[in-house]
Amino acid sequence: MVKKILTVAGSDAGGGAGIQADLKTFEEYGTFGISSITSILTVDPKTKKPSIYPIPIDIVEKELDTAFSGGALDALKIGLLGSLPVIDLLEHYLVKVNQKNIVLDPVMAVKTNKDVLQPELVNGMIKKLMPLADIVTPNLVEACILSDMPTIETEEDMRKAVKKIFDLGPKSVIIKGGARFKGDVATDLFYDGEQLLFIHEDKLDTVTNHGAGCSFAAAITAGLAKGLTLESSVRLAKKYVTSAIKHGLYLNDFTGYVWHGAFLEATNRMTLGDD
Repeated sequence: MVKKILTVAGSDAGGGAGIQADLKTFEEYGTFGISSITSILTVDPKTKKPSIYPIPIDIVEKELDTAFSGGALDALKIGLLGSLPVIDLLEHYLVKVNQKNIVLDPVMAVKTNKDVLQPELVNGMIKKLMPLADIVTPNLVEACILSDMPTIETEEDMRKAVKKIFDLGPKSVIIKGGARFKGDVATDLFYDGEQLLFIHEDKLDTVTNHGAGCSFAAAITAGLAKGLTLESSVRLAKKYVTSAIKHGLYLNDFTGYVWHGAFLEATNRMTLGDD
């Protein structure tokens, strides 16, 4: 039976991150993606500045009504929420349907924008969504905020941060070091309260990494939906995203996206013959 997964996140008009990255990843994993859009992200090609346009809360509620009309899904990924009412609304639905396999990607800033969520939104996410999550997937910037640490520059810093975030209530945490982590290795750290597991990959000499964080969290979600353990989901997601970055593409001269079809060589799937 095909597994059904919901993503609650922002829509990326460029097609490589947010809801679009999630749905593409779900498809690559052989699962059926459902989406509830919280906002729309655009980027001005002249200034290269992003803008976020929130979806009215009553429409978000109708989206969630539709998504959960058959009850709980096989898994759920949470991305950009953007307001306390959306956090409150989503918590209500998750508790109501007793949703399992929840992946919280605590999106607090657009990659090209250093502004982060207001403190009340971070606190709302921590209080209402963290305790429901099977895994939380912050990048280094988000991990600093959640752990209340000024910087995370070493593996020892990562160990301290991941334990602090785990103490906020999720079942597990993975800090995505990615390109921001110092050195030549892309380092992630997974922690489930028992084991501290570092996952290393050589950094790739490319900037086609827009959407990598969303895709990584989405891949973990799909892995859980298909019955993989948290650790196995994380390890496979790392391979999937590394391939997606390596074979990325450019939307324009300043935005390089990951290519979600790289891992399973999607370009070879539908080759048409002369007939």
